[in-house]
Amino acid sequence: MAFDRRSLLKGMATASAAAVASASPVKAARERKVVPEDARGMLYDTTLCIGCKACVRACKEANDLPADTRTPGMEIFDAPTDLNDYTKNIIKLYSEGDRRSYVKRQCMQCVDPACVGACMIGAFRKEKFGIITWDRDRCIGCRYCQMACPFGIPKFEWSSLNPDIVKCEYCRQREGDKQWEPACCEVCPREAVIAGTYEELLAEAKRRLAEHPDRYEPKIYGEKDLGGTQVLYLSHVPFEKLGFKFDSEEPVPEMQQTIQHGIYQGFIAPAALYAGLGVVLWRNRRKGGAEEEEGEA
Repeated sequence: MAFDRRSLLKGMATASAAAVASASPVKAARERKVVPEDARGMLYDTTLCIGCKACVRACKEANDLPADTRTPGMEIFDAPTDLNDYTKNIIKLYSEGDRRSYVKRQCMQCVDPACVGACMIGAFRKEKFGIITWDRDRCIGCRYCQMACPFGIPKFEWSSLNPDIVKCEYCRQREGDKQWEPACCEVCPREAVIAGTYEELLAEAKRRLAEHPDRYEPKIYGEKDLGGTQVLYLSHVPFEKLGFKFDSEEPVPEMQQTIQHGIYQGFIAPAALYAGLGVVLWRNRRKGGAEEEEGEA
């Protein structure tokens, strides 16, 4: 029996209205997450980076990652063009006219991470020092983390029969070292990327901005963006030119959970939708029965 389209749309509109009405208290109830007290992070300054890629090599050595010789025409070199299953840290070049800049990309260690919010069984967790870790024993390979991350960081190990999710974990295996810091920060010859506590790094970024306002864009990327990140950036070119296309202060999980919890809170919206569909079915059956009676007559 065919559905009456108009009645179906009315039922869906009723469900949508219920979802919107129920979403408001959920949004108000969810507290905005803040930077952990023990948070560590990085500060990257584009004005200091010379693109030597010493950080890329050091990252691979520290994390036992293979060379990426899959770039066409560069098969004899370790030459990744982006983050991938062999590469947790990459230096990319922005060039437009006479303006150039390098930019370092790795996990942003978000304050309220989308990957953690999307992982249904807790393979991703925000743990000690605010570092986002991945647990292979929990992971089922659904790759929701890849779809959820606004920065496109987690990568899937397609080349393996027993694949991992690959992303920077702040060289957490080095935590026992006396002078613990990620390998990329340790080897940078210009200190374009430095490690430390989040509070120290934020204070340093603000100091540089105040002392040289003509050198930088008037913004510390990661201070508030998408709820904040523990990896901070200073740049001499607009951040959107470097691939940072997000200007909202609302964390991705906050938006996700507001919508999801709003729709399912009290089961109001699904109940309204099923009730609407029930009305449609009842009306169609009644209408069909009347038509059959008329035909027999």
